[in-house]
Amino acid sequence: MAETTTSQPFGRSFTVVAKIRENARMQGLVLISPTIIYLALFLLLPLLLVVVLSVMTRGPYGNVVYRLNLQNYTRLIDPLYLRILGYSLTVAAFTTLVTILIGYPLAYYIARVPEVQRAPLLFLILVPFWTNFIIRIYAWIMLLRSEGLLNSLLINLGVIQIPMEILYTPTAVLIGMVYEFLPFMVLPLYTSLEKIENAQLEAAADLGARPWQAFLRITLPLSVPGMIAGSILVFIPAMGMFVVPDLMGGAKTVLVGNLIRNQFLTARDWPFGAAASMLLLLLTLVFTLFYTRKAGFGEELLL
Repeated sequence: MAETTTSQPFGRSFTVVAKIRENARMQGLVLISPTIIYLALFLLLPLLLVVVLSVMTRGPYGNVVYRLNLQNYTRLIDPLYLRILGYSLTVAAFTTLVTILIGYPLAYYIARVPEVQRAPLLFLILVPFWTNFIIRIYAWIMLLRSEGLLNSLLINLGVIQIPMEILYTPTAVLIGMVYEFLPFMVLPLYTSLEKIENAQLEAAADLGARPWQAFLRITLPLSVPGMIAGSILVFIPAMGMFVVPDLMGGAKTVLVGNLIRNQFLTARDWPFGAAASMLLLLLTLVFTLFYTRKAGFGEELLL
C-alpha cells in the first residue's frame, strides 16, 4: 500500500512529461517560459511602475505622493518643453542624416573589397567601442577644446589664427553623437550591400547602364532596408541620449534625455520625469512603426 502511495507522484510527473512531449504547443510554451518570465520581471513590471509613477504627485520635499495627477502630462505641452522636444528631434534627425552620409560610402567600400579584407575592416570599426564610453567622450573633449590637438594643429599650419570654439556647442554634440552611433549605421548598411550580387551590376553594365545609373537603379534601392534599419538604430537612442550633451554640449544643450535625468536626479520631480519618459517611449514606438510601415519591409529589417 505504501509503495503504491509513494509511486503516485512519480506516475503523475511522468504523465505530465508525456503530455508535454506529445503537445508541440506546450513544448513551445515550456521553452519560452524563462524568456517570458524575464521580460515580465525586468521589462513589463518596470514599465508599469513608470506608468503609475507618471500619474502621481510630487511632494513638497521631492517625495512621491500617491495621488492621481494628470498635470505631469499637460506640463509637457509647455513651450519650454516643446522646444526641448523639437531640438531633440532635430539633433536626432541630423545625427541620422550625417551617419548615413558617412556610413554609406564606408559600408559600400567594405562590401566591395575582397572578402578576406572585410573582417579586418569591420573589426577596426568596432575596436574603439571596446573602450569605456566616458573615456572616449573625454578623448573628444581633449581633441576639440581650445587648447586641444585640433586647434593646435590648425594654428601651427597657419590655417587659423585664434582657436575655434567647438567644444560646448551644438557642433560638438553632433560630432559626439555621430561618432557614437556610426557603427549602428555602417553594419546594417554593410549587411544589405553585401547581399547584392555582382551579377546584377554586370547585367546592368551589359545593358548599357553607366556605373552611376546602376548605383541609382540597383544598389541604392536594394540597400534601403539596411538604411532604414540603421536609421532606427541611430535615431531612437539619439533621442534619449544625455551623456554626450552633458559632457560636450554644456548647460546650453538640453535634450529630452537630459530633461528626464534632471527631473530624477536634480529636481527630484520623479512623476514629471516619468511622464517625460513615457513621452519618449511613445515617440520611439511611433517612429519605429513609421519606419517599418513606410518601408514595407518585414523580416528583412531584422537583418
